[in-house]
Amino acid sequence: MTVSDISLTAGMRTNLLYLQNTSQLLNRTQQRLSSGKEVNSALDNPTNYFAAQNANQRASDLSDRKDGMSEAVQTVNATNAGITAITGLINAAKGVAQSALSTSDTTVQSKLALQYNTIRSQIDNISSDSGYRGLNLLSTINTLTVNFNEDASSRLDVIGFLANSDGLSLTAASGDWQTVSDITTDTALMDTAISTLRTNTQALAANLNIITTRQSFTDEMINTLQTGADNLTLADMNEEGANMLMLQTRQSLGTTSLSLSSQAAQSILKLF
Repeated sequence: MTVSDISLTAGMRTNLLYLQNTSQLLNRTQQRLSSGKEVNSALDNPTNYFAAQNANQRASDLSDRKDGMSEAVQTVNATNAGITAITGLINAAKGVAQSALSTSDTTVQSKLALQYNTIRSQIDNISSDSGYRGLNLLSTINTLTVNFNEDASSRLDVIGFLANSDGLSLTAASGDWQTVSDITTDTALMDTAISTLRTNTQALAANLNIITTRQSFTDEMINTLQTGADNLTLADMNEEGANMLMLQTRQSLGTTSLSLSSQAAQSILKLF
């Protein structure tokens, strides 16, 4: 059936057109109320829609980077735990050396030298066990790269160091600690090793502070981007609720008006 097959009065056509427009507005308002968004597609508002898409995409990319930062924090924490444990062992080794200095009994000194060598081997074990998810910053000179932004143009490299006995220059007990000079030499090496560990701990603390600061900054940026996207697309639910009530009233009145417009045409039936 074509449009011209049925003739309607001008009043009926006008009322029908208003009803169709009202129905479209009702559908749009219902969609906004159900989705909570004023802009659901590019057809609603191309500028706001694509701007919101870009903001949400960047927020998603930053969220992925935040996961990487969290993993980096755990890697640094594992490294710090290893340094703390190794420092404790070196202090224990220094205590053994002090005991060796306090006696002239070579047999006792030899036994104490054996204890020192045992502690030294445990330092190697802790150094090799201080990795997190396959990355160890104490057993080999590895680099932890932490990316901060979506295109990885902003990043931080955390460089590891050798914290085993070789890297800290902790040699086996010199001369089986049979002389004071041997014990004194090894004690000096232990002091140097502790100084090295402290220096690297300071560097790790500075890097950890940078990473945690960027974590907080990233959280704020994600929140800002998501809020901005929402401001561009979200609907005012109070306004849309009021629109729904008004449109329903208009639709009811339009239906009544269409009925009245048709009464003139219906009067022809009275002739039969």
